[in-house]
Amino acid sequence: MAASSTSEPTVRVARFLDRTVAEGPGVRTAVWVQGCSIRCPGCFNPHLFTTRGGTPVGADELVARIVAAGTDGVTLLGGEPFDQAAGLAVVASGVRRAGLTVMTFSGYGYADLLDRAGAGDRPVAALLEATDLLVAGPFRQDLLDHARPWAGSTNQEFVHLTDRLRDVSAPDRLEVTVTSSGDVALNGWADPETLDALLDGLPVRRAR
Repeated sequence: MAASSTSEPTVRVARFLDRTVAEGPGVRTAVWVQGCSIRCPGCFNPHLFTTRGGTPVGADELVARIVAAGTDGVTLLGGEPFDQAAGLAVVASGVRRAGLTVMTFSGYGYADLLDRAGAGDRPVAALLEATDLLVAGPFRQDLLDHARPWAGSTNQEFVHLTDRLRDVSAPDRLEVTVTSSGDVALNGWADPETLDALLDGLPVRRAR
């Protein structure tokens, strides 16, 4: 993905996955953003905390790539999507206009996001408005969630901002992809013991 040379909003993208069944309901495109100001202890993606790295990509280019993937919608995760709310609000709105759904993960609580939107943070308000399903709240190592799909800990809220993604009864899934060079990438969520057993001896790049 090339960086945008126009004045349109950009998103610092750490990873773009065209198709996955492990990052939300149905078949979805997933976009991981680079950078997180929350930095939950035990996070699955600590390599995405820093704002260094990733690739700045124009919002319109991201919309085009997501739509071209031919999936049910996009899942935004990271990193912290609401730390890049201005660019991702444009992406989410464009995806919705194309008839697709938007699922957004955030380490911020829903009440905190509403407070920011109510205080005049327009990018946060716009990203909330363009999200169908929000999974909100910091990851808590002491509250691991073994029951619900996609959530890491039981304190995290599933907030249905529209009726478009109300079916969250799908099973939690792990996807393991082995590239032609032998690298192993993992999508989805599992507790550390399960991951250690699954990935023992494999050169893995965890991608969630």
